[in-house]
Amino acid sequence: MIRKIIFAILITTFFVSCDSSSAFKYSESIVKKEQGLSAGISTTEEKVESFLKEEKYDSVTVVAEKMEQAVDKVLTEIKNEPAPDVKESGPFKEASIKYFSFIKSLYTSYKELGSAPSAEAREAVMVKLQKIVGEKTAVINEMQRTQKKFAEANGFKLENQ
Repeated sequence: MIRKIIFAILITTFFVSCDSSSAFKYSESIVKKEQGLSAGISTTEEKVESFLKEEKYDSVTVVAEKMEQAVDKVLTEIKNEPAPDVKESGPFKEASIKYFSFIKSLYTSYKELGSAPSAEAREAVMVKLQKIVGEKTAVINEMQRTQKKFAEANGFKLENQ
């Protein structure tokens, strides 16, 4: 009888740790995707700022489109990668998609800014861009909240906790 109980506990522990492991790996894959974009984001932001000061709008379009494509590739990977069959994976995947879609929308707007045919059109895009930037904190907070909930539900801690 005791052997059966110990065996049941061991089997349960094994399956729980497998779930925790797959959840952790999924979380880490999202983090690595973001980290993989961070250098390109920094460089692109610097270039966009410089090109806008110099009124080199064609150059803004080129660098923004390149970054937009890089983010879109990551976004497509996240959408196509099945979430593990663990607690809170659906909401975490949705938050990740929303987060990377937000990042992509910034570069789409920069591209639109660079290709705007007139000063008035650029002004209209700037209004749109300011609205997007205004959502940044909410999108980041939602992503962090959802990731934390995902980690807690699956028994692992995030590195920054």
